[in-house]
Amino acid sequence: MIDTAFLITAFVTMFVVIDPIGLAPLFVALTQGVPEKQRRRIAMRACAIGMAILIMFALFGEAVLGFIGISMPAFRVAGGILLFLTALDMLFERRTKRRENQTEEEDFDDPSVFPIAIPLIAGPGAIASVILLTGQKPGIEGLALVLAITALVLGVVMLLFLGSSLLERALGKTGITVVTRLLGMLLAALSVQFVLDGLRNFQFVSG
Repeated sequence: MIDTAFLITAFVTMFVVIDPIGLAPLFVALTQGVPEKQRRRIAMRACAIGMAILIMFALFGEAVLGFIGISMPAFRVAGGILLFLTALDMLFERRTKRRENQTEEEDFDDPSVFPIAIPLIAGPGAIASVILLTGQKPGIEGLALVLAITALVLGVVMLLFLGSSLLERALGKTGITVVTRLLGMLLAALSVQFVLDGLRNFQFVSG
């Protein structure tokens, strides 16, 4: 039986952390002057590379943590703190400004790998999230659900990339700011829940 609560949590977490709506205007900025056909290729390549990186961490992230002696509860607390810092950046617009500065400072012929796939799509927050979510529901079923949700979110990312100029005009700067703030509030609450779960699991293991 599919755990609906886990599905909702996983989708909201991945959607908020990857932030497809916030990435769309940055994609426009990074691909200014690029022909539409080439822009589509960049969008598909970036999403494919981002997905491959997140699959790798979903499959092997917990094993790597175990190898270097980091427990899952400890990583859950650390990941929760990292996500909370990301939420603060979203609430106070620091995240958007940092991404825009990165866009302005670097001039890439093909931005699909860097900075779009890494770190804008598969950044530290997204990597931490897939490891946390697969650890929260161990086993093949949990892994399949996390990867399916991640693929769904990246599908949304690609759709928004392909229609990013239309989305930017439709929402406007104010609309994007409002959506980003709301997503930041959701992420803050989810990150606190990750920390609480990590502390509870640590106490259970210690006890």
